[in-house]
Amino acid sequence: MRIILILLVLITTTLNLSEKKSYQKIYYKDGIIKSEGWLINGIKENYWKFYYPNGVTQKEGHFHQNKPINYWYFYYLNGNLESEGHYINGKKNNWWLFYDTMKKINHKCQLVNNQKNGYCLIYKNEKLIAASKYISGNKIKEWTNFASFKKENKLSDLK
Repeated sequence: MRIILILLVLITTTLNLSEKKSYQKIYYKDGIIKSEGWLINGIKENYWKFYYPNGVTQKEGHFHQNKPINYWYFYYLNGNLESEGHYINGKKNNWWLFYDTMKKINHKCQLVNNQKNGYCLIYKNEKLIAASKYISGNKIKEWTNFASFKKENKLSDLK
C-alpha cells in the first residue's frame, strides 16, 4: 500500500513538472499591449485579455485548449461594453446581450453554436419594442409589441 502511494505521488509530481505554464504578453509595434494571458504547453488557457491599438480593452474571458469558454465581455473602441455572453467549447451559446454606444441594451438573443436559436428581444431606450424567434439562424416569427408576444409564447421560454 505504501509503495502504491509513493508511486502515485511520483507520477503526479512528474506530470506537473512536464506542464509548462507561463504568462504571455504580446505587444503592438509601438509598445502598447495587444494581449495577455496564460499558456499551458503553448496553448491558451484560463483568463485572457485583448486590447485595441489605443490600449483600451477589446475583449476578455477564459480559454480552454485555445477555445473560448465561460463568460466573455467585448468592448467598443471607446471602452464601453459592446456585448457579453457565454461560450461553450469555443462557440457562442445561451443568452447574449448587445449594447448600443450609449451603454444601453440594444438587444439580447439566445444562441446555439454561434447562431441565433430561440428568441431575440429588441430594445429602444431600455424598453422592449420587438421580439423575434429564430431556428438555426433563420427568423421564423416576429412580434412588434409585447402583448402579441405574450399571447403566443410563455414567458418561461425566455429563461
